[in-house]
Amino acid sequence: MMTPTTEAELAELIAHARDPLWIRGGGTRDIGTPVQGAVLSTAGLSGVSLYEPGALTVVAGAGTPLADVEATLAAEGQRLAFEPMDHRGLLGTTGVSTIGGVVAGNISGPRRIQVGACRDSLLGVRFVDGVGRVLKNGGRVMKNVTGYDLVKLMAGSWGTLGVLTEVSLKVQAMPEAVGCVLVNGLSDEDAVAAMSAALGSPYDVSGAAHAPCGVDGHPVTMIRIEGLEASVAYRAAKLKEELAKFGGDMVVERDANKVAAGWAWVRDAAVLQGGGGDVWRISVKPSDGPKLVAQLRAVFADATVLYDWGGGLVWVQVPEGTDVRLMPLQGHATLIGAGDVTRSTVSVFQPEPAPLATLSRGLRAKFDPRGILNPGLMGA
Repeated sequence: MMTPTTEAELAELIAHARDPLWIRGGGTRDIGTPVQGAVLSTAGLSGVSLYEPGALTVVAGAGTPLADVEATLAAEGQRLAFEPMDHRGLLGTTGVSTIGGVVAGNISGPRRIQVGACRDSLLGVRFVDGVGRVLKNGGRVMKNVTGYDLVKLMAGSWGTLGVLTEVSLKVQAMPEAVGCVLVNGLSDEDAVAAMSAALGSPYDVSGAAHAPCGVDGHPVTMIRIEGLEASVAYRAAKLKEELAKFGGDMVVERDANKVAAGWAWVRDAAVLQGGGGDVWRISVKPSDGPKLVAQLRAVFADATVLYDWGGGLVWVQVPEGTDVRLMPLQGHATLIGAGDVTRSTVSVFQPEPAPLATLSRGLRAKFDPRGILNPGLMGA
């Protein structure tokens, strides 16, 4: 394994590479078509180089453990707004999640419905492309040598356009109080309707999820609100009143530790952990979610399901080797958890329309003309 400790060393390694490179951060997200190549780790590019709590900005090396970034922010009462998922439980991986890996995968959690994805908090990047050039864009640098919006391009590129060395992110203050309205016993259709009503209300919802089989084996719908103590208390009471029309038993959880644990359970798709089979992440129009799940369950009665983002994100666990895209799916599906054989035979990422695929190939040719950075990971 190659583990450069400086950006210059990384650039030299890539410039002189003659064979494919498998880019790794902490090794917690083995997602994508398996890559055959020498392992190039960013773990040595670690450390928070700049943190300005007053400016709500943090700059860190790509190999910095996510936990270190979160601890630095927490010491000042701040956090990453986009609530990145921890994939280790779902994928059965070990290692330490890195901030560069989070950015490379555009990893985002339940709060995305309120604050946007990881890329929406990303201010700037530094990276080394496939020929060893150091490029930088956004943040404190404000230099764009290629004419592209590199910040947005790098988020979700999974190391196929360049190897991140440093990222700059905006952060937010932790709320004074939290609350979660729990509605028990709703059907999938009623749960999505209830979540849509909550998200369309003026009560500033920061999370809306539904588990047809919660921790107690029964359906539970979760609506999260955050903010000042008096505001949270008021909004929780009003939401409880407005959601009464959907039926079900309702309680309001105000214990911060319990609320945090519940949303970590949603964030990390814990209900799908250890269940066997393949895990798919499907983005749909919320009202189409229950229809999709009904179609899946007509074939796979025991499919495990979790709805997030108000029903716009559906996690499903189905038998190994199942390609959910072969069904009449109106959505965008990504294979998150599967064995190497399945990931080598089933397209992991949603196939792109021809015009977009042409643009993607052009970008890869521009930034990695030799095709040595995670070749094939995202498909053709």
